[in-house]
Amino acid sequence: MGGTLLEKVERHTRLAGHNRVAMLLFRLGDEQLFGINVFKVREVLRRPPMERMPGVHDLLAGSCDYRGQTIPVIDLAAALGYAPLRDVESAHLMVTEFSRSVQGFLVADLQRMVQCEGETLIAPPGALGFGARVNAVTRIDGALVAVIDVEHVLASIDASPAELSVRMMRVAGARSLAPRRVMVVDDSLIARRRLVSLFKQMNIECIVAKDGREALDRLLELAAGDPAESIKLVVSDIEMPRLDGYALTRAIREAPSLRQLKVVLHSSLSGIFNEAMVKEVKADGFVAKFQPDLLAQAVLELLPDPAEAPAD
Repeated sequence: MGGTLLEKVERHTRLAGHNRVAMLLFRLGDEQLFGINVFKVREVLRRPPMERMPGVHDLLAGSCDYRGQTIPVIDLAAALGYAPLRDVESAHLMVTEFSRSVQGFLVADLQRMVQCEGETLIAPPGALGFGARVNAVTRIDGALVAVIDVEHVLASIDASPAELSVRMMRVAGARSLAPRRVMVVDDSLIARRRLVSLFKQMNIECIVAKDGREALDRLLELAAGDPAESIKLVVSDIEMPRLDGYALTRAIREAPSLRQLKVVLHSSLSGIFNEAMVKEVKADGFVAKFQPDLLAQAVLELLPDPAEAPAD
């Protein structure tokens, strides 16, 4: 499966940037299908031998050797409320890269790669019972597919600090940023909370949107209103329902009332391909999640200090 997967990824790269998503589908213990963005998957293997230290988090199945590197292995079935897979020999290991870190996820049954339009991805109704670890649902060939919020799963095991360093707090404190407003766009509740906390430390007001479509509608509305309420910079995730970060950036650049906005794409996607797409859609920067100081530095560079602005 590993070699076949790697060969197919190249064919799916042309979908990105046009609000289309390539997903790898899998199951965790019953007939329900789950999905993950294929760009985050390095390889799929049979469950390897694993070591597990006492006292580790319940969702950590252990660690394993992956091409000479020791990586943590997370029981994704247990994280979604299914029976654990750590002792199931038929389980598969899905090796992924998030925010330049590599980890494995145990899944029960790999299915296939599919393509879907971003507009078909919607936030899951609460009645479906998936909880916060699923951030979108869609239908593929009539079957319901739930897209995993991997950031939420990872944060439940090892939450990255949302605090700025003392040095960056001093740098931010020396700037007059209070009148500036930033829009945070992310479908992950965990990510939104972290970003709002970070900007609060910088004394920057946040407007929050849960996906690209909501963000674009709100930006157009604000642009047509009181200039004092306008947004100066957008910090957006890339993978989102309805309208992804690439498509949102394209739409901002094409709208006369928005094209001067600064846009920073902030995503767990990484790699050369993503860097090329950031340039193609004309974003002003990219910062991998979640690195508070690097994001703060990018914001400081893109938001002019009001005290330095020329007088009218």
